[in-house]
Amino acid sequence: MRYRHLSTAALALGVVVLTDVLRVFLPSVITIFGQAATTPAELLGAFALGWFVLALAFPPLVRRLGARPVTLAAAVALGGARLALTAVPGGRAQLWLATAGLLAGLLWLAGTAATIGRPVPGLALGIALGAVGHAVLGTYDLVWRGGPVGWAGSVALVAVFLAAAAGPARPAEPGGARAWLLAGPALLLTGLVALSPAVAATAASYWRGPGGGLSWPPEPGDVATLPAWAVGIFLLAALGRPPRGRWRLAGPLALVAGAVLFATGDPGLLGPAVVLTAAGTGACLALAGSAPTVVAPPAAAGPSSATVPPSAAASPAVGAPAAPSPGRDPRRASRPGLAAVLGMLLFAVAAVGYYAAYDLGYPNAAVPVAMAALVAAVALGGPRGATSAPPRRWVPGIAAAGGLVVLAATGLPAGVPVPSRPGTPPAAAVRVVAYNIRMGYGLDGRFDPDGLARVVARERPDVVVLGEVDRGWLLNGGHDTLALLAARLRMPYVFAPAADPLWGDAVLSRFPVAAARSERLAPAGAPTGAQALGVTVDVGGGVRLAVVATHLQPPPGREPVAQARAVAGFALRYAAGLPLVVAGDLNTEPGAPGYAEFTRVGLVDALAAARPLPTSPADEPREQIDHVLVSAGVRPAGPVAPRSTASDHLPVAVTLALP
Repeated sequence: MRYRHLSTAALALGVVVLTDVLRVFLPSVITIFGQAATTPAELLGAFALGWFVLALAFPPLVRRLGARPVTLAAAVALGGARLALTAVPGGRAQLWLATAGLLAGLLWLAGTAATIGRPVPGLALGIALGAVGHAVLGTYDLVWRGGPVGWAGSVALVAVFLAAAAGPARPAEPGGARAWLLAGPALLLTGLVALSPAVAATAASYWRGPGGGLSWPPEPGDVATLPAWAVGIFLLAALGRPPRGRWRLAGPLALVAGAVLFATGDPGLLGPAVVLTAAGTGACLALAGSAPTVVAPPAAAGPSSATVPPSAAASPAVGAPAAPSPGRDPRRASRPGLAAVLGMLLFAVAAVGYYAAYDLGYPNAAVPVAMAALVAAVALGGPRGATSAPPRRWVPGIAAAGGLVVLAATGLPAGVPVPSRPGTPPAAAVRVVAYNIRMGYGLDGRFDPDGLARVVARERPDVVVLGEVDRGWLLNGGHDTLALLAARLRMPYVFAPAADPLWGDAVLSRFPVAAARSERLAPAGAPTGAQALGVTVDVGGGVRLAVVATHLQPPPGREPVAQARAVAGFALRYAAGLPLVVAGDLNTEPGAPGYAEFTRVGLVDALAAARPLPTSPADEPREQIDHVLVSAGVRPAGPVAPRSTASDHLPVAVTLALP
């Protein structure tokens, strides 16, 4: 294999491994180091950002010790940390292993940047390969899985990465600082929206939803098509020759437009945002990777000087940049490494700044737009006469292959839940489970949808009310937790956004859904959004049950009185005389002012027979804040809060006999 192909493969595989580590490090900060919405967001952000700031010392270290030994040692440490994260049982060990893996990955990136002057092919292939793997695995990554399949895939990935990294060294290449600076922002934009299979699946679920900003399970073809197009367009834009003249503006404008659509928070615009951001990010990488042209000195006898790319003037390999001159300033040679680390710092600042808004309460829509504008400015900031490497004949094939893999793997009909048909006579009783699932993370900080599904399935539920449902937040690993649970429980869902289109509450039902509606709640001083989701299920024989799901967000140190009053009023209006259930994490205890708003309108505590029934925190429950309330005439039986650490709350379950 030619040196440049081997180094491109090593870079691509390293990006995949580093992305895996980031998908553990980021959620570990908010589930192990601290607790989101409890630990001050400033402290969480400072902990996360501190390691990226520390990495600014890595480029001088690479210059002093040499790029080759540092890069190899960092690659080994990165690969070792990645494998250890599959084995570790969570807790503090997971947090510190992920931190060590992050530092090793940043050091590896700084060393790699010192030797590769044209990083765009490796960066683009690595980002796309990571997205394809994430999609093929249904967003439940190998690093979390363990077992024979998880270990086989993890060991194979790390082994191939280390083999490529240990291959013959190619001569160090100067340049590429602009492209390296965009590595971090590109990871952010592709993980936040452009190449996130969870975001694409959620967008498709809104297309098929009942309207009114609600979503339910999409068709398999819908799930597969959008991410397949996104991956293919991204690769074509990033690996092809960038356009010249006025057409150079097309990619940056598409990127900014996609970021603006995403920032609107409109669920219906998620799909266009995915496609535009994918195309724009790839195009900007291609523009940033273009090399400036140079003027070759005229030959002793021959035509006048001609403008040629530096790769053609100084390197025997077509399209490869020139090797550094003997008198090259070593500090200047370290600029690509510094650019790579600075780009990752931008990634961290933007990620923390975007998601901290849900705890601190400031507007965050400008964050993705500002990052897209920065990427566009860097991409367009190069010399107008820049040239890219000669067109690669394999680019269309690579792009098509990436899209086809996603299309085939995510378009399978298996796992799509189908509701039961209503029976005659109606069901004698309905088993209801309410559960705050904390984005799918247990108290140990491990992402375990199988564990969550087992806890719920043991109660043999007919209706499940879920809170803190994450459908693709980069901060939490980019998982579609709702789709993973719905597939394991074989129950379709209705999802209503609360904080944004990817975060909210859901109702799963084995009975057909007859109607659904959501009402957004006033924030009342709490930064995280809240809503009330009403779902009507047909239990058979002409009997219907109204289910209202919510997760109240009280202001710090206060009761959610205003939101509780709004939910109680919405529930009565929505039910319109039907038997009614209101369930979820209400963040208020029996007898408290917020709780009294529900009993004041005639709702009854369905868990009263088991009181006291504390549900939070899950390991030592002290607070009774997860509830099921019912209308008069609905008879509850068998209320329980089964012990489990699959979330930071316990679920509550009760059987309801309908009038």
